[in-house]
This record gives sequence, C-alpha cells and structure tokens, in this order.
Amino acid sequence: MATREVTRARTADGRRGRAETRDGTRRAGDAGPVGGADEAGGAGPADPPVPKAVARGSSLSSVRAAQELELKRGEFELALHLGLIDAESAPEGRRPRVRREEIDRLRATPGFPAALRDRVRTAGTAEGAALLGISPVRFTGLARIGCVSPVAFYLNRYRAVVWLYLVDELLAFAEKEPELLAGRSPAGMRVMLEAGTDWRARNWRARRIDRLLSRSQDPWVRAALQASALDPVQLAEMVDDPYERAYLARVLPYLAGGRPVSVPGREAMGQLMLADDPDEILWRRVNLSMELDLAREIRPAPRPGAGTAFRAAPTTVGAAGRGDRGTGSPPGASSSFPGAPEGVRSLPGASVVPSRVRRGWLARIGLGG
Repeated sequence: MATREVTRARTADGRRGRAETRDGTRRAGDAGPVGGADEAGGAGPADPPVPKAVARGSSLSSVRAAQELELKRGEFELALHLGLIDAESAPEGRRPRVRREEIDRLRATPGFPAALRDRVRTAGTAEGAALLGISPVRFTGLARIGCVSPVAFYLNRYRAVVWLYLVDELLAFAEKEPELLAGRSPAGMRVMLEAGTDWRARNWRARRIDRLLSRSQDPWVRAALQASALDPVQLAEMVDDPYERAYLARVLPYLAGGRPVSVPGREAMGQLMLADDPDEILWRRVNLSMELDLAREIRPAPRPGAGTAFRAAPTTVGAAGRGDRGTGSPPGASSSFPGAPEGVRSLPGASVVPSRVRRGWLARIGLGG
C-alpha cells in the first residue's frame, strides 16, 4: 500500500515538473521578442531602432513629407496639385516623393507653417458665401456659371458632393468683380442658371487635367491625361488598339489633389472625372487624337515580346506649375523626347499637330469624314 502511494507521488511530481517546463518554455518564447532579453538572465542582442522614415536617395514619401511640413493629408495633396510643392513624379501612377531640399526650402520660408496652410485653405458654399458677404444661393449661382471654380470636393453623410474653393481665389474674385456680389444678377447669368447650366464639375476636371498637362512633356502621358476624361466606350472608339489603351492607363500620372479612401468617394471621383457635356467630350477627343498622332510618331506603345518596355519620361510635379493658371498651354520651350526619330526630337510642348495626320481623323473624333 505504501509502495503504491510513493509511486503515485513520484508520478504526480513528474507531471508537475513537465507542466512547469512547458509553461516556462512558453513564457520564455513570449518574453524574448518583446523584452529582448534571454530567459537565462543574460541580456540578448538589442533590437535595432525602427527608423522614422526609410531613406531612398534624398527624397521622402508623401506621408513623411506631409509630417515634415505639418500639413494634413488633404492640405498636402492640394499643395501638390497647386504646384506649391515640387515633387518627383512617380512611375505608373504611384504617389510622388519630395526631395529633402524642397522640404528644407519650405520650412525656411517666412511664416511657416501658417503661411503654407493659408495658401491651401478652402471653404465650402456656406463659408465662401460668408467671406464674400452674399447669400449661399448667389454663391452657388456664381460657381455654376464658372465665376469661381472648385479645387476639391468631399462627400457628406448623404453621399452628396460638396465642392470646396480656395479662399485666396474667392477673395481675389471679390476684389476683381465687386459688381457681381451686390444688386440684381446680370441678365446673362440669370439666363444661364434658368437653362440649368452647371460648370462646377467641368471646371474641376479642366483644372486637374490642364495643370498636369502644363507639367508633362511626354506625348503618351499627355494623351493619357486627355483620355482620362473619356468613358471606356468613347476611349475604345478613339483608341482601338488594346495595347495602346493599356499603355495609356499605365503612364497616367498620379492625379494630385487626393484620391478618396472610401468606396463611395472613389466611385464619385470616377464619375466626376468623366466629361459629360457634348462640347467638352468633343474637345477631349480632338486633343486625344492629336496627342496620339504625335505619340505614335515618336515611339509605339510597348507590346508583349517587343523587348524593353518604354517608360514615360520623368517629370517634376509642381515645378512648372507654380504660378500657372492651368490653361493647358505649352510651356513654350522646346522639349526633347527620348527615343524620338531624327527630325522630331525637339518639338514645342503641347498642342502640336503632327506633320503626318492619319486619314479618317474627323471620323475618329465623331465628326465623320
């Protein structure tokens, strides 16, 4: 009887020991990565410090650059769009990077960061009307006929588009056109509003596209910007080659000004980016046709098995755009395109009609011929 009790006690002690060993091993494994110390009591190798930003050359990511400039995400995107920040363009639509020298330049400007924030300050309809001393209804009418153009938008809780306007531009308009802020609205304005005119989305599109056009010299990038305002059906009518359409989608630059994170926001932006007025659609088709003719003369779109893929010529986001009004006009200086045949290496920047216009050009833009 005593022998059995001793055996049971020894067996229980062994089980407790194994359980303690298992628990001890688990605790040691848990403590290692967190505390960085060996369970035996010796200090293990210290974990390397986590850098605040991964250095790549002398440039910073957009997130890090916004932190350095003490700007919110929307403010930073708007500053890029307006050309207030010189940024390196990223390939295939990726977010641009900002060089350290540009960050230091902006931080050294007088009044930083308040002065920079003031330049990207925006106002909605109610705040904008209050700034101009008019009613929200009159402010909306002025915006609908194009007196003031929105620079950004957001969706409210009802998923309705709320347009935003630069405060600096509103104040400049009030100083330039005081007669439109008081008294009876002009007859032409009333006629346009009664006809249902609303150019807010159109002017927002033109502002985004034209500002990027003023900074882009590569003809395929310029064609991609023109194509971004056309829906897939219209684009297929203009560009019947699927490889060219794929290349246009690949070289489309990052549309500075913000990409909504939410699904409804992305859907709303996708709809707002498409031209919906007949004369606007025709304008984009004409410009796309001319840019495509020029691009095809300089280099073809890459195809599978054709060797090294062509890439868009690098551009700088913001450098050429500072002070530009986004008209889409060529910058004036001649531009050189890599890979261009002899005789067409130096061409004026934007609205250049190629010497060899393809047959059926009017048919391609929907005018017959």
